[in-house]
Amino acid sequence: MSKLTVKEKIGYGLGDGASNIIWQTIMLFMAYFYTDIYGLSAFHMGIMFLVVRILDAFFDVYIGFLADHTSTKHGQFRPYLLWFSLPFGILGSLTFFTPEFGETGKLIYAYVSYTALSLLYTLVNVPYCAMINNLSQNPDERVSMQSYRFAFAALGGIIVSVVALPLTKTLGGGNLQHGYFYAMVLMGVISTVMFYLCFALTNEKYARPVDKSQKFSTVFKELRHLSSDRNWRKLFLLNVVNLTAGILKTGGAMYFVTYYLHRPDLVSIILTIILGAKFFGSMFTTSLYSKLDRLFAYKMAMTVQAAIMIGLFFVPAQYVIVICVIIGCVHFINSTATPLQWSLLSDIIDHIEGKAGKSFSGLVFSTNIFAIKVGIAIGGALMGWLLTVGGYIGNSATQADTATLCIRLIFTIIPALLILSLILILRKYNLDHKKGGDAYLPKNASTDVVSEVKGELR
Repeated sequence: MSKLTVKEKIGYGLGDGASNIIWQTIMLFMAYFYTDIYGLSAFHMGIMFLVVRILDAFFDVYIGFLADHTSTKHGQFRPYLLWFSLPFGILGSLTFFTPEFGETGKLIYAYVSYTALSLLYTLVNVPYCAMINNLSQNPDERVSMQSYRFAFAALGGIIVSVVALPLTKTLGGGNLQHGYFYAMVLMGVISTVMFYLCFALTNEKYARPVDKSQKFSTVFKELRHLSSDRNWRKLFLLNVVNLTAGILKTGGAMYFVTYYLHRPDLVSIILTIILGAKFFGSMFTTSLYSKLDRLFAYKMAMTVQAAIMIGLFFVPAQYVIVICVIIGCVHFINSTATPLQWSLLSDIIDHIEGKAGKSFSGLVFSTNIFAIKVGIAIGGALMGWLLTVGGYIGNSATQADTATLCIRLIFTIIPALLILSLILILRKYNLDHKKGGDAYLPKNASTDVVSEVKGELR
């Protein structure tokens, strides 16, 4: 099994960078955009997040099945980047357009555009995630690629927070509705270019033979096969809970900074800290955990992260620098563990494909993206409903004490408790390779992404 070059790993990473230019915008800004810029009530926003995400999640399964049974001259999964990255970039812009349709018309437009964007995200991201098993069969290389992937994912988010948010004011000429749209047009262009580079710089060397004759009805048999795997069930549930927590601790950032710290001028800085911490955290996964059991390392990271988040709740608003450091630590720790979590999916795929003798990459990743979207739906709805219960008023200079308390809970205590529950979910998770996965990170994965790049340049 030959090692991948740094160029190939960068190429793979660019795909998640492209995806996250739009995705991180949704995670960081979408709730705030709909309530404070677009003009939806927090209640309607919560309902829409829940309905659209659950509908879209079922589409994931179909795309996973379709990708598993795709075979072209460009490969099995790569062609989806070529076909759908441009429409994805266009819808990323249109979702942040505010039409003058009246209250009902705007609600309909929000549902239609957000649904279409979610479907296109599935069409590029499910095949992209599944592609990793076709790029390398080496577990060392897969962990390394996951590190590159999540480093570039954070980089895509940094581009959004550093460039897009300031541009909303500059390009809008004082009109934030116009500003968000124009800024996202630029982000859509950057996303599309990065996806095309990902397509050009990767090569599926290890694709399994594809049976194109199978009908979609066979997916139910394949889903039963997946659901019989205990490790798959645990990771599915973990993704639902993890992303529910994730949408609260990232989507709640703008509310926390604006209405608890009373420093809206710091929003861009805080978001850059969050995404910068994610970037560097992803780069140091192998350096920190190479000699540890992967499962133990993941649980340890979640425990420390949750404890720090609970502590953040009690920090007074005037300690801005302390709060910034704590937020950075939380997201750094979380991002060091994320590649570990995703590498477990590759183990599950190897185990299931070894027994079934056919491709399951698309279906495994699509069902877990299904779980992620369900988690995001629950998180978005929960955020909207908690804000409503607290008496939150969109685009108001001040909020009631109950609304401020809800914002603090959304950003700290509630996601911390959800993160702690991940440890319980992973009880009895089996890392024995004979039963569905190898037990440890590769022993020779002792260098991080930075040192690997330096070595390649030499």
